[in-house]
Amino acid sequence: MADGLRTVRVVTADESLLASARAAAKALQGWDFAHVESLAALLARAPVAGDVLLLDGRMRDVNVYEACRRLAGQTRCRTYVVVDAGNTLSEPIARFCGATGALARPLTAAVLRAALERSQPPAVERADERRSQGRATELPEALLKDLVGDTDSKLVSAVTDPETKLFNFAYLSFKLDEEFKRAQRFEQPLSCVMLGFEGQASESVLRQLAGIFLVASRDTDVLGRFDENSFLFLLPNTGQDGAEIMARRVEELASKQGLRDLVGDPLSLAVGIAYAPHSEVRRKEDLFARCRQAFFAARQEGGGVVTSA
Repeated sequence: MADGLRTVRVVTADESLLASARAAAKALQGWDFAHVESLAALLARAPVAGDVLLLDGRMRDVNVYEACRRLAGQTRCRTYVVVDAGNTLSEPIARFCGATGALARPLTAAVLRAALERSQPPAVERADERRSQGRATELPEALLKDLVGDTDSKLVSAVTDPETKLFNFAYLSFKLDEEFKRAQRFEQPLSCVMLGFEGQASESVLRQLAGIFLVASRDTDVLGRFDENSFLFLLPNTGQDGAEIMARRVEELASKQGLRDLVGDPLSLAVGIAYAPHSEVRRKEDLFARCRQAFFAARQEGGGVVTSA
């Protein structure tokens, strides 16, 4: 097996995918082929810049899209997820997670050649840095469209709230699980913030609130709408003090703008904060429950910030 500067590397334990990928790569002039049995083995030996990585969508040791996220910004390789034919959401999800795209089984030389002709190796710039550019003016919906393109409306609508353009409850649930696992794995703090108000507000006021959240947050924070009049934030690598600073800033900015609900009353924001590590937080459910309890306590007090003890 040659190990040239331009190599198609397939990460799979599936013999049929391995065979089709090998045949497709061998048919391309100027390309070598290599088999990698797992993502861990791939990460242990950094791929050469310019290589092409084919990740089996049926990988058992790790979720393939999580694998794309781990690889994003770490290599200068084009990365494709190989999925079953007919999987229409795989392409936008793969690109959202940092991959170049998706290819359908069974692989052929024609399909692989076409994919390589319409793509270029990624630049040195890190994926997370690219996503953070313009964060001061762009809501999650706009960032998603920038990443996956306006044509992938199914993905955008599946993970964003139509009124505020923040992430929706379904995506928040996914990110809570992901961020909690990451925080535990790397022994980093994670704060969960729930913010809301009594009554109802117009779409214009909701959009203004979303803009305030954006100004008060960092590019790594996850901002989402929990229900009609409450929101949930996940603040990675942020402890109690940092979460309280962010919450106070949101309160201050909202007060300066004089936001009002549908009956004309001033919006009184209530904020609940929970954080990990904490002796009573062993699961993501514990973190969320403590955050929600703190939020209810703040609401009963008529507003303000309450941090779970």
